[in-house]
Amino acid sequence: MEKIGVRIRHWCAPARTLAWWRAWISMFFGCLLLAAGFVFFINPYNIVPGGVYGASIVLHNLFPSIQVGTFGYMFDVPLLILSVLLLGAKLGVRTIVVALTTPLVMNILSRLVYPTQEALEALDPTQLLGGVLDMSDHLMLTCIIGAVLIGAGTGIVVRNRATTGGTDIVGMLLQKYAHIRFSTAIMLADATVVLFGLLVIGFGFGTEDDGQQQSWLLSFYSLIAIFITSRVIAYMINGAKNDKLIFVISDKNMMEFHQYILKKLDRTATRIKSSGLYTGAEKEMLFLVVSYKEVAGIKLKIKEVDPRAFVVVTDAYDTFGEGWKQLPSSNEVEPE
Repeated sequence: MEKIGVRIRHWCAPARTLAWWRAWISMFFGCLLLAAGFVFFINPYNIVPGGVYGASIVLHNLFPSIQVGTFGYMFDVPLLILSVLLLGAKLGVRTIVVALTTPLVMNILSRLVYPTQEALEALDPTQLLGGVLDMSDHLMLTCIIGAVLIGAGTGIVVRNRATTGGTDIVGMLLQKYAHIRFSTAIMLADATVVLFGLLVIGFGFGTEDDGQQQSWLLSFYSLIAIFITSRVIAYMINGAKNDKLIFVISDKNMMEFHQYILKKLDRTATRIKSSGLYTGAEKEMLFLVVSYKEVAGIKLKIKEVDPRAFVVVTDAYDTFGEGWKQLPSSNEVEPE
């Protein structure tokens, strides 16, 4: 038995190492997506999608010589300390690495895509990659693309048990201690940043040039970006949530349908004894959860077995258990 245990540990070690590397590579890729979303589609157009980097964009308008990523460091340090103290050492280590990497990548990308220091300080979209990626006339499109990239990058990072720092940490703290959904907490924190952006960018408070791309309409794009980002984060972590919950009530013995569930679908169901309230006749009720792709076949089979069966199909918001997801632990992120 001891030799078998040694062999099992020997076989499991490479798998654990591979999973470790995969997690870190995924997190760095998430950082790259996040940074690219800001540098190419958000920063040049003064869209403020909340969070640490949204606040950094606002501050960059006040202090153009300081890059957006550098402001990110200024916000992240105290929040990282809270992350280590309140969210656990393991999560804290990953969050520290990710939160320090993202502003660095953002600063490097910014210096690479703008030809001069003046263009970098102005975040001039007409000089972004030589003007090739100037989307000044397509603000809605750049808002959507940027928000999707930011949400996807953040979702990848959070799925690997880390955060990108900033309001991600605020969201996780609110989820853990105030029992607020992660995406809802992010949206509340981001709304505060948008109001800050409205004052500085929309109305020009504190800026020298009151005519420089200041419009309160940008706040609407910011709200759109926040909403899209939160939806993408939720999708990246929880998936599409297309599972369906089915109740089938019949006064017949549906053995053929039982075999269809067990053999054809390779699933199981819960059989509940029931009776009609009016007739008092005994009935059989089946309760099962399936993917949305299986619903059409199930309805056809039910009609074949008992055309008069009473069937209810509804959305299963979340499904846990054997064959589905594991129940989350207390320190896992639940964005929905």
